[in-house]
Amino acid sequence: MAVHDPQEALKRIVLPLRLTQAGLWAERLTRAFWPLWVIMLATLAALVFGLQDLVSLDVVWAAGGSVLVGMLAALVQGLRAFRAPSRAEALVRLDSRLPGRPIAALGDVQAIGGDDPASLAVWRAHLVRMADRAAQAKTVQPDLRLSSRDPFALRYVALTAFVLALMFGSLWRVTSVAALAPGGAAGLAAGPTWEGWAQPPAYTGKPTIYLNDVTAEALELPVGSRLQFRLYGEVGALTLTETVSGVDPDAPVAAAQSVARDFVLTQSGSVAIEGAGGRAWAFSATPDSAPTIVPEGEIGREADGRFRQAFATKDDYGVVAGQVTIALDLPAVDRRFGLTAEPEAREAVTLDLPLPVTGNRAEFSETLIDDLSQHPFANLPVTMTFAATDAAGQVGTAAPLPVVLPGKRFFDPLAAALIEMRRDLLWNRSNAVQAAQVLKAVTHKPDEFIRNKRAYLRLRVVMRQLDAEKASLTPERRDEIAEELWQIALMVEEGDLASAMERLQRAQDRLDEAIKNGASPEEIDKLMQELRQALNDYMRQLAEEAQRNPDSQLSENMPGMEMSADQLQQMLDELKKLMEEGRTAEAQELMEMLRQLMENMQVTQGQGQGGQGQGNQAMRDLGQTLRDQQGLSDDAFRDLQEGQQGGQQPGQQQGEGQQGEGQDQPGQGAGRGLAERQRELRDRLGQLGRSPLPGEGSEQGEAGRQELDRAGRAMRDAEDALRNGDLPGALDRQAEAMEALREGMRNLGEALAEEQRDQQQQNGNQQGEAFGRADPNSQRDPLGREPGESARIGSDRNMLQGEDVYRRAQDLLDEIRRRTGDQLRPEAERDYLKRLLDMF
Repeated sequence: MAVHDPQEALKRIVLPLRLTQAGLWAERLTRAFWPLWVIMLATLAALVFGLQDLVSLDVVWAAGGSVLVGMLAALVQGLRAFRAPSRAEALVRLDSRLPGRPIAALGDVQAIGGDDPASLAVWRAHLVRMADRAAQAKTVQPDLRLSSRDPFALRYVALTAFVLALMFGSLWRVTSVAALAPGGAAGLAAGPTWEGWAQPPAYTGKPTIYLNDVTAEALELPVGSRLQFRLYGEVGALTLTETVSGVDPDAPVAAAQSVARDFVLTQSGSVAIEGAGGRAWAFSATPDSAPTIVPEGEIGREADGRFRQAFATKDDYGVVAGQVTIALDLPAVDRRFGLTAEPEAREAVTLDLPLPVTGNRAEFSETLIDDLSQHPFANLPVTMTFAATDAAGQVGTAAPLPVVLPGKRFFDPLAAALIEMRRDLLWNRSNAVQAAQVLKAVTHKPDEFIRNKRAYLRLRVVMRQLDAEKASLTPERRDEIAEELWQIALMVEEGDLASAMERLQRAQDRLDEAIKNGASPEEIDKLMQELRQALNDYMRQLAEEAQRNPDSQLSENMPGMEMSADQLQQMLDELKKLMEEGRTAEAQELMEMLRQLMENMQVTQGQGQGGQGQGNQAMRDLGQTLRDQQGLSDDAFRDLQEGQQGGQQPGQQQGEGQQGEGQDQPGQGAGRGLAERQRELRDRLGQLGRSPLPGEGSEQGEAGRQELDRAGRAMRDAEDALRNGDLPGALDRQAEAMEALREGMRNLGEALAEEQRDQQQQNGNQQGEAFGRADPNSQRDPLGREPGESARIGSDRNMLQGEDVYRRAQDLLDEIRRRTGDQLRPEAERDYLKRLLDMF
């Protein structure tokens, strides 16, 4: 909005005018008196830092006089240079920031043309324009820069020193300046200053206390707190007495301690500063209690032999370390057999206790888990003494806990005997004679007792060493033999048996011994898992044997019994349930039933007749060809991987492959090319195709022969790809060949089964008696197949009644896929499951 009245314009700039005038005051005061406030800030910084207490009184007087003279000079100079700004100067500064200086123009008078109306109209328009510009005036900021007057930046130095003094100095020290005034010396003698601090131990987490700020006369501090006092002024003006450090109060005090005292609070008492302005405190010492620690619950044993023992500890401020000492409890040892002799001296075992990594250590509970299975104290009575240490070095000890130190348990009788001999040797070397005799008896007739040949040979070596050195057995040699006995016992207990049947027998024996000896639930669970795995391996071996030998019979001596995998699993679940309920007698009976069932299951070779025998042999040869093709494909895939990683030439075999009966030995086949091996497999398949095959003239037989022809063509393409170095293409053709082989075997197997059924029907009752068919189920194998159907995948019998056949089949496929993807299962089991998926 335009302003037409010049006076109205001047009223609008009143506030900007006043602020501009105030800025002129600040600008001129700063320029005139900056030396004065620089001297004042520097002086205050020196006083707060306490420089006046570090120099002599003469220096203080001289410095004080210099400061006063400097301040007086700066004040006089400032007064002479200062000139109070007027309103007109503020108007001039404000007008100088506006275009055309409108404020000055509003005060102008028209010099000529006052009688001319046109001239007057122009003049009024000019004033209106100037009034409008003047109304837009804003406050002019003052210029407080002093760089031209203070080139050395003394103002910043003084300001920085003052801020640091406020942060790290003490305002109490400024009061000492009072002694510089007239009569101040008497006041200084009457009341010198002092300072005091109380610093609790760092591990308590409590802050330092500045005693000058404390008004209470009674204080409570932890034992070990550090008390520091500084006495200022003339020596002897103030004296300090204390009864909290345990030092004799009448003991002479050194000269240096008359102005500075430093001691540690060890007991309740008092501290007094005697003299003018002194203080007194009554300190109550809070003792730091020793930590407490107690074991919790009973000691436990893990399935792998580790022991676990819980404990709880508590302290005022926190536990920093803990240990448990395990010593042999000799009075509690059953001194029989190899333990009748006096034991050789052994140091107690010391283990560090686990502590929380984060959180509060003032009170916590933890569990010690360790493995002392190989220590001589394992499975013997011991005492466990728990101890905890706090930051003050105090140790709290629990009462000794008498326990039997858990160790790995051996359920194989031979392994348990070896561990007992090892224990006797470690107990006393004089038991070497008895141990050698026991080992001789064990290894005398090892048949049916020591199933592991490697363990037997190593045991014979140990026996001879003991027999030769029993009279002069050194501790070092004893420890070596003890370690060897441990390794042999592990080999016997856990074993590296290749036979599924032997693994199953060993698992049954170990579980049976565990049931008799009252093993822990964890050990029972581990042995049950081992038995399940061994049982699965054995059943899988039976199924594979049936595929390899189609004319064999999987029979059981118990007539009419047919056992499925689900029924075996039910037996194992029932066995576990009986153990959990403590019904050991019933568990042993069920275990014996399972043992008899497994022992009665056997593979017997049947006698093929005529064309059936030839057909069975052809099916076995086809199965071997399929396995050899799978091995060749595995070698090609490995070469492809190695070629991608190391730049090998494709098509050349670099190591041993998976070989079957029809392949050469590794030493001969290692240098042969993959293409040559592929050609031999194709030739073998061609010979099988020209030999008599099952199902001559039948639909299934013709379909099988067509699939074999397709497999031969795929093998020829794979051979060409290998010779050309095309490993990826060869793998594709090999996969096609294996698929065609599987399909051809399925068709031929159905044709063979049909032929065998026709033959059995023709033989009638005579054939039934030959195979014991009075019971229709007596000759089925564990997979529910009839004799002669072992080359087939599945059975014609309706093994699942009702309308859920397809749903159940889908569930089974889903379960097989799930187990195939379970990386925790053994590699052999997952390979078998993958082959099942390939078939279906």
